[in-house]
Amino acid sequence: MSQSAQPPQFVRVLARTDVLALAFGAMIGWGWIVLTGGAILDGGSLGAMIAFVIGGIAVLLVGLTYAELASAMPQVGGEHVYSYRALGHAASFVCTWSIVLGYVSVASFEAVALPTVFEHLFPGYAVGDLWTVAGWDVKATWVAVGVAGSLAMMVINYLGISTAALLQKVVTCLILVAGVMFVTGSLFTGDSANMQPLFASGEHGALGGITAVLILVPFLFVGFDVIPQAAEEIDLPFRDIGKVLVLSVLMAVAWYTLIVLGTSLMLDDAALGSAALSVPAAMEVVFGGAWAGNLMVLAGIAGIITSWNAFYIGGSRAIYALAHSGMLPAFLGKLHPRYKTPTNAIILIGVLSTLAPFFGRPALVWLVDAGGLGIVLAYLFVALSFLVLRLREPDMPRPYLVRSGKLVGVLATLLSLGMACLYLPGSPSALTATEWWIFGVWMLGGLGLYGWARRHYGREMGDRIIRGAYTDTES
Repeated sequence: MSQSAQPPQFVRVLARTDVLALAFGAMIGWGWIVLTGGAILDGGSLGAMIAFVIGGIAVLLVGLTYAELASAMPQVGGEHVYSYRALGHAASFVCTWSIVLGYVSVASFEAVALPTVFEHLFPGYAVGDLWTVAGWDVKATWVAVGVAGSLAMMVINYLGISTAALLQKVVTCLILVAGVMFVTGSLFTGDSANMQPLFASGEHGALGGITAVLILVPFLFVGFDVIPQAAEEIDLPFRDIGKVLVLSVLMAVAWYTLIVLGTSLMLDDAALGSAALSVPAAMEVVFGGAWAGNLMVLAGIAGIITSWNAFYIGGSRAIYALAHSGMLPAFLGKLHPRYKTPTNAIILIGVLSTLAPFFGRPALVWLVDAGGLGIVLAYLFVALSFLVLRLREPDMPRPYLVRSGKLVGVLATLLSLGMACLYLPGSPSALTATEWWIFGVWMLGGLGLYGWARRHYGREMGDRIIRGAYTDTES
């Protein structure tokens, strides 16, 4: 076959700073702006910080399993490749389709978050009654902002990974500048008396408060796993892929914990309860001017962009990997001949996230919870894959080898299972009927597509592609 007849391939263009900005920027989207105050009220100031540390440790353990597997099998699709090799065809689909739900939910969340933050900068801009969802009036201009943002992010990702990576680096730097200003300012000017109560004292006590915050963790910390999705576009030694992944998780744990600390030092419970956006309100108190609050809102918009951008990248690569191995319709596995991006998968995510603003602000909570369950299920599958491959293939080349690997794998599996249980009926933070509906429709729809693809392509296509991919890596 001539060179010109070769199918398009991904191009390795992402440097170390690109990869770090991609993962860290994904994990610090808009959630820290809009959810911090509620987390402090639910768990208490110290309780919220403990929840983020506990959740961060759990995510770090899962991240270590990802780091080893990503360096050993640096193929597009990440979870898809690991779970296929360890657990087989059907388990690989369930694992990858679950993480795609997480990615799509974040992309859709940002499409709802963007018009929400515009209300802070431009009060009264939302006009034109459309309908009411869960008691919230959906406005035409409000929807228009979310739709415009979603289409813009879709175009940026359509045009290539280099364009998206440059945007990610610039915007992540802006977030870091605002965050450093806030944390250092609050440490010098804050009052520890504002941190009372340290723990929640509601119906379920301190433990219930910490649990209520813990359920946010999978959604807020999802993003480090974008690195394995784009593994075929990373221009780093395979061992360094694992190192950068772990570093990004540590940075995110520190970020969320310090943001909670700074906010609780500046605002007491009454101020937290009355603030529409707690972190910008705290920033305004730190520097004594409305400009500071608006600066933090802009940092929040920057977070929307970084998270949105990263999950377009991660989600489209995961969908591409499923289609490329015969688990979804083949048109979703198409790469653009010029831009080397999975264009149809990007368009699919764009369509789904563009629909989200039409459901109004209540969709924010629905997407956090339903997407979070998909994320922790994928984490569980990856942790199990890590353990199975450690036992079944101890001699597999692992450029980034996790120390005490079996212990890490067992802990990651148990913690992932524990996080999944937080969403089940009987838990203080169980999913609502609407959230179960979202999760169920997504999984059943995916299984229908999987069954269609299995009938049309068989499983031999996936076996050939996946086994060929990791044989090439090891040779």
